Amino acid sequence: MGRTQVFGIVLAGGEGKRLMPLTADRAKPAVPFGGSYRLVDFALSNLVNGTLRRIAVLTQYKSHSLDRHISQTWRLSSILGNYVTPVPAQMRRGPRWFAGSADAVYQSFNLIYDEEPEHVCVFGADHIYRMDPRQMLEFHIETGAGVTVAGIRVPRSQAPEFGVIETGDDGRMIEAFLEKPRDAKGLLDAPEQVYASMGNYIFTTKALIDALSMDASDEESAHDLGGDIIPTMVERQEAAVYDFTGNHVPGSTDFDRDYWRDVGTLDAYHEAHMDLVSAQPAFSLYNSQWPIYTWNDPLPPAKFVHESEGRVGRAVNSMVSSGVVISGGEVRYSVLSPGVRINSYSIVDHSVLMHGVKVGRHAVVRNAIIDKNVNIPEGARIGVDPDLDRERFTVSPGGIVAIGKNQKIN
Repeated sequence: MGRTQVFGIVLAGGEGKRLMPLTADRAKPAVPFGGSYRLVDFALSNLVNGTLRRIAVLTQYKSHSLDRHISQTWRLSSILGNYVTPVPAQMRRGPRWFAGSADAVYQSFNLIYDEEPEHVCVFGADHIYRMDPRQMLEFHIETGAGVTVAGIRVPRSQAPEFGVIETGDDGRMIEAFLEKPRDAKGLLDAPEQVYASMGNYIFTTKALIDALSMDASDEESAHDLGGDIIPTMVERQEAAVYDFTGNHVPGSTDFDRDYWRDVGTLDAYHEAHMDLVSAQPAFSLYNSQWPIYTWNDPLPPAKFVHESEGRVGRAVNSMVSSGVVISGGEVRYSVLSPGVRINSYSIVDHSVLMHGVKVGRHAVVRNAIIDKNVNIPEGARIGVDPDLDRERFTVSPGGIVAIGKNQKIN
């Protein structure tokens, strides 16, 4: 790439209302995922693995745990000028928070002026995927576009769920950027597919500054990158689409290549965890050539104890983190975070248990997401009686029971 300078901005201000109660006490990008990780780790790992190592993480709502995680975990070599730094709303346009994702970047222009990059990568912080951003950057430079939007191919029937990108005859330049269209036009080489925006953008610096400065003075704008900035740049024929299927990450397999999930709802969050635990996972965390980095607590290995009739400590088709003790209970198709304790005669099935959860004897936990430090009492039934669950807990449209951090269960 020669001397090209690239600055990374990760948008981590999301409130994550649809993930309640998991976001009652934390920002959406700080929500734990996959046992040991937080959602923000995936975007940061992709940038760092792709050698883009000057990164500002723009934070806003309930950002303490996110700020602490970034400060503890993401310490890069300062001698080489590398860094990952959390940046709160700086209120450079008056005493108010970010009005939208475009306003967040606009208020952070001082960071861009300090770095003087040729290109700016603006990535979302709450998707599960692997991607080499250098390959997207090379494509962006080749097209000469002002902005390049990463697009993932999805069935045309799913178009109403996404921001959809329609291209011109060359298949590269964007002709239309549509929000949840009912009648989206199929791709040239695959009429039953469309490009959905992944929320990842690479801008030429001048084009970014020009577009955001113009948007900032528009009182009618919602100041959103996907809703306002990209459509404006499309009208000016400055926008290209990068086909995510052409991105080749070292160590990926035919099973998990091109995997991308928006985990913005409880059902999607649960489904993404179930993608991890099958024998041939749809998304593998075991790719050592493109690791996902995080902070790991200094805990001992997981432990499985007791082997007598009706009381066997075991886990199958599951991921079990450090410090977990499975003491005579049974775990199936589940993800157990560090420090979880499963007591005798209990059953945990198709569930996600976060740090420090304790499951009492003879308890049953099915199709559930249990946040940190929750004690499931002896003999409790979670995910067994839908009516009883709705009286006490949050239950998703798909029937997933969600119990908030530190919630008391009687």
